[in-house]
Amino acid sequence: MNPADFGAASAEIFLLCAACLVLLVDLFAGARSPRLTYALSLATVVLTAFSALSHNPPAGSVPIAFSGLFIGDALSVSLKVFACVAMAVCLVYSRSYLRQRGLDRGEYFVLMLFALLGMLVQISANSFLTIYLGLELMSLCLYALVAIHRDSARATEAAMKYFVLGALASGLLLYGMSMLYGATGSLQIDQVASAIASGKIDRTVLVFGLVFVVAGLSFKMGVVPFHMWVPDVYQGAPNAMTLLIGSAPKIAAFAMAIRLLVGALPALAEHWQQMLLLMAWASLAVGNLAAIAQTNLKRMLAYSTIAQMGFVLLALLAGGSGAGACCARDAYSAAMFYTIAYVLLSLGAFGVMLLLSRRGFEAEMLDDYRGLNQRHPWHAFVMLLMMFALAGIPPTVGFHSKLAVLQSLVQVGHLWTAVFAMLMSVVGAFYYLRVVKIMYFDAAVDTAAIEAPLDMRLVLGLNGVLVLALGVAPALLMDVCASAIDALLKGV
Repeated sequence: MNPADFGAASAEIFLLCAACLVLLVDLFAGARSPRLTYALSLATVVLTAFSALSHNPPAGSVPIAFSGLFIGDALSVSLKVFACVAMAVCLVYSRSYLRQRGLDRGEYFVLMLFALLGMLVQISANSFLTIYLGLELMSLCLYALVAIHRDSARATEAAMKYFVLGALASGLLLYGMSMLYGATGSLQIDQVASAIASGKIDRTVLVFGLVFVVAGLSFKMGVVPFHMWVPDVYQGAPNAMTLLIGSAPKIAAFAMAIRLLVGALPALAEHWQQMLLLMAWASLAVGNLAAIAQTNLKRMLAYSTIAQMGFVLLALLAGGSGAGACCARDAYSAAMFYTIAYVLLSLGAFGVMLLLSRRGFEAEMLDDYRGLNQRHPWHAFVMLLMMFALAGIPPTVGFHSKLAVLQSLVQVGHLWTAVFAMLMSVVGAFYYLRVVKIMYFDAAVDTAAIEAPLDMRLVLGLNGVLVLALGVAPALLMDVCASAIDALLKGV
């Protein structure tokens, strides 16, 4: 084993050691445990992001480590940093919520750190084996986190549904990977791609394995027809856990999708492109139409997630259309841009929900937001920005993310798909703007004072400012995404 391999995985190694240290500190800290464990966990996530940045590879190089199991390219560095930032924001937003309910225990923070470790392993995976290990580490932590409120029957039910359906999806993904391994004789992503490109392997076996792989990916992204868990888990989980599930894991799911489809299976693009097209159309229709009927904000945002992930699938299929390297670069970078923008918006929307929540009150019904502008104009404005951005209204980052995907579709000839996506976005604008109408034009029902820590208020305000700033100057994030995708495509 090359000593340089440990440098490429420095972020993961540091995070693992720090998570074990947090576990030991929590064991012996006594009454000071919640505050100390929180501070150590937040510091760990921030330092992990800096550790990932410190090993940014030089342009044009694709560092492969641990005998081909691990890759440290620019895409992995960028996604790791974004995942760490999302996890840090989750920690800040959820602190007050957990403390009020007696859930700010050491196991919560340790499970979050190990879930982040699983995400980072997925992001840097260069082998089917590494992808699966990272996926299972992340998933098992999330199952436990959903059920962490043991006295809540609703949370326990949500965790059971998530676990059973997640185990089924993991089995489908593993079976598909085993089929590809049996056909190609390799677990390493670049070697699988080379074997398939040689044309010496029976396509029937490859397509059969591809179907199962796409099914497993679809569950992790929460798209139709593997979306059944999303609304139930979002609604049943405590708000802090819903915030977590709806943010950082989406970055890991995108990384897994692009590693498998673009890295390992580009020669089968004509097949997975058709699958993604059907799932994207269904996700846009089901997600937007079902969200209209919801009176629970968490369920509404869950169906919104299904529709938003449909846009990511559209960008991925546009990249696999074979229209040229330039079109592929634009489409995949649009998918990455959309994913990161969605995570930012999800953090903001659920952050406002956590801000309004208090002991015995979850602030999850739409009626709970009536007259919010009369009670606290700034927080109502932040929520307005999130709803506008999710609907794709300028000058927010959501507008540019949708525009980038639609441009990619038109560029490769999927005009009618782009038209359908626009129509579904118009439908989606109805339920997003309904939240704005409730906040600004309905009379307030709840008049309780809004209390939240200063750090949460500051980060939530920064979240809202970023949504506007990236809408006014989207090139800042688009350039990062384009550079990361360039590094990926050069290594394919």
